Amino acid sequence: MRTDTLFFQLFQTFHSLLFELIEQPVSTADGYEFVSAEVKEKAFRFDGIFLPDVVDKPIIFIEVQFQPKPDFYWAFTSEIFLYLNQYQPEQDWQAVAIFARRSYDPGELPHFRELLQSDRIVRVYLEDWLDRQTSSLGIAIVQLILASEASAPDLAKQLAVQVEQSTTSLLRAEVVEFIETVLVYKFPLLNRKEIEAMFTIDDLKHTRVYQDAKLEGMQQGMQQGMQQGQAALLLRLLDRKFSSLSQELRSQVETLSTTQLESLAEAILDFDLVTDLEAWLQKQ
Repeated sequence: MRTDTLFFQLFQTFHSLLFELIEQPVSTADGYEFVSAEVKEKAFRFDGIFLPDVVDKPIIFIEVQFQPKPDFYWAFTSEIFLYLNQYQPEQDWQAVAIFARRSYDPGELPHFRELLQSDRIVRVYLEDWLDRQTSSLGIAIVQLILASEASAPDLAKQLAVQVEQSTTSLLRAEVVEFIETVLVYKFPLLNRKEIEAMFTIDDLKHTRVYQDAKLEGMQQGMQQGMQQGQAALLLRLLDRKFSSLSQELRSQVETLSTTQLESLAEAILDFDLVTDLEAWLQKQ
């Protein structure tokens, strides 16, 4: 997952979310700044780093994995030690590997056994949080991300009630934006009425992505046919994921068939880089 996508935004908005996931007191988040950092030698970029403002708290490196990756620990530890060599911080360090599913964890390879057994690298499996009762909005959004398509609508409605009852207007707007983004990612081919039926907060109608989807996706779908509407909505999602797309890639997406657009909608969440999209398009 790229640093400018959903989980990076979640950690920025809900500063205590990481510490909730590793089951530490939320007060542990005090004194940390969540940042993105690039390791220049190899152009590695972490999903995020919690940097403490004191020496006696560790730097915390974060990597989120939503698909199997056999060389995950090789890459993650390489990034960490290159960072340590480059910046030579005073603080100690810890790493948190966040896997969507337990099956995505490559397991304890002998090369990394001491790091894993000593909790130098802490592992979190988001699927373990699916059925937990929580008052945390950050955890609730994580549960929505992991939820099946069948259960997502009910979770979204429960979260809507929680948002209405317990948040300030500023946080409410941010949470609504998160929920709306998750729903659009999960159900990119649904029309406006179907999204409204799933998530009923009126604020949803005023969010930027919803309005963009309505104008660029739904209107095109009505005026130029459902296929073009689907393509426009998927392009909006891809623009959010990769900042912007080249005209060549946009043209390739616009020429996909309905079946191919449906396949692309399922594949988007597995893309980490624009090159993943390019490779997928080459196979079509």
